[in-house]
Amino acid sequence: MAATGRLMRSGYGVLGGNVAARLGALVAIFVATLLVAREGGPALVGAYALLHVLPSLVGMLVSAGLTGAVAFFLAGPYRADRRLPLTLVGMAVVSGTVGVVLWATVAPFAGPVVFPDIRAPLILLAGLLVATRLAVTTAKSCAQGSQDLAGANGVIFLEELAFLPAFGLLVTAGIEGHAAVIGGLLLADVMTATLAWGRLVHKGFFRAAARPSFLLARRVAAYGLRAQAGTVISQLNLRLDFVILTVLTGPAVVGIYAIASKFAELTKILGMALTYVLYPQFARAGHTKAAERARRLIPKAALLTTGAVVPLFLAAGFVIPAVYGSDFDRASTPARIILLGLALEGVAGVITAFLYGAGRPGLYSFAMGAGLVATVVLDLLLIPRFEEIGAAAASAIAYGTSTIALIWLFSRVSRRGPATDDANPALATDRAPAEPRPAISAAHR
Repeated sequence: MAATGRLMRSGYGVLGGNVAARLGALVAIFVATLLVAREGGPALVGAYALLHVLPSLVGMLVSAGLTGAVAFFLAGPYRADRRLPLTLVGMAVVSGTVGVVLWATVAPFAGPVVFPDIRAPLILLAGLLVATRLAVTTAKSCAQGSQDLAGANGVIFLEELAFLPAFGLLVTAGIEGHAAVIGGLLLADVMTATLAWGRLVHKGFFRAAARPSFLLARRVAAYGLRAQAGTVISQLNLRLDFVILTVLTGPAVVGIYAIASKFAELTKILGMALTYVLYPQFARAGHTKAAERARRLIPKAALLTTGAVVPLFLAAGFVIPAVYGSDFDRASTPARIILLGLALEGVAGVITAFLYGAGRPGLYSFAMGAGLVATVVLDLLLIPRFEEIGAAAASAIAYGTSTIALIWLFSRVSRRGPATDDANPALATDRAPAEPRPAISAAHR
């Protein structure tokens, strides 16, 4: 048991826990999709997918990228500032309120277009998901930044798992269709947020907390906006090829490519886990130590994701047809092409964590922008002639372009000192103490 404990506390154990949480969340989403499909068919599944994504997107935009900035401030140079806990909570509450009001304002006009089968009162009710999603994601980021990765991993898994009993109870009670989906999502968020914030309280997150600071909130927002640009660009990079495929080809080709990309993107779980685990660690370590550790980790991360690509590459030819049927045989080749572009996703994950931890998320956004340019140009050149194969090649090259840009940025930034005015104006105006005291109790650590 002692050996097991040491392993779980090691770097690989922490990384494995995050990967396991993400895989568990994917399984929960898969089961939820099956349940929703049995309840209301493809139309209800489509509504569930949109309601799963749109409120989170609105919350991210109105909060100025709050959840992407939290870990840096809790783990980095501001971790001793006891104004921070209530400032983050205040930002989440204000942003959630603004998001709900914005949803209610736009719903009468956009609701019938986006959700043509959902009644207006239910669309308005769904607006509450903006606030509940922000409550969950902020708590998750607070746990991540406070060195409670076990708690953060629990939220990653629970926020998807909790929908299953909530939806089941509502259907059993006679509530059906869209009302059950919206109610299930709301109940799942409330349950997850309650447990997540309760754990933070228990761990001493609010101990000796001082009143919130508007100036500190501005700094958090300044960092979050730079990080948010990269997140939005990354999402465009992931899904813009679907739009271009739809316009230039047809639904059958899009379906083939969708299966291929989803299969290949399993590799991204490792990269995302590396970023999630290392980001607060790098912020806490400081620029020099973080750069040294990142250099040591980059070769290991390359081997890790390359090792994951090889079995997926070999398995694509029989796993995809076995799961989706012989009609999807054509998806194997584009899946393999995309996998080649993702072979160094672990390297990208480590460098992204370093840039975030060094207070330079805008450079990550720059690298994602380079990949987006490659996606658009190559999609327009290759899709008309090669269809899903062309889209896969464009996607692989775009992933490689972003990774190369990240490597180049890392080589430059890691040789320089900590963030300066041009790289992080939010920090340059108010330096934190050189040797901050811990912001939370020993029990939290």
